[in-house]
Amino acid sequence: MNLFLQLVTAFCGSLGFALLFGLRRRYLLPAGLGGLLSWGVYLLLGRLLPSPFLACLAASAAAVVYAELLARFMRTPATLFVIPAVIPLVPGSSLYYAMSCVVQRDLASAREYGTQTLEFALAIAAGMSFVLAGRELQTRRK
Repeated sequence: MNLFLQLVTAFCGSLGFALLFGLRRRYLLPAGLGGLLSWGVYLLLGRLLPSPFLACLAASAAAVVYAELLARFMRTPATLFVIPAVIPLVPGSSLYYAMSCVVQRDLASAREYGTQTLEFALAIAAGMSFVLAGRELQTRRK
């Protein structure tokens, strides 16, 4: 039940950001499904891989692949689907706890949460970059 609830929440969160960004009605469901997909990949690989960094990297790469394929199919920019798809991966809780620990002057915990936040942010950026760079190399070969 917890897994199902997490996936539904990821879908709703991505859908909410798609609404916030003013996506057209026909793009809302695919945008929400992108968030569900990325969080599902993260949860699945989080159990199989030894590092949450690698799971987040793979999940963000999956989100970009999904967005690129969907953009071609719907003839629209991939950015419309990438941003909502990676929203569930954004490390909000670890950033909150890092700032909370700084305010409470617990610097050891703040450093730990801050490092965790940076790792997740780097994983998201790297996963997106790998896919986009691969697509660019493929385009240049043709």
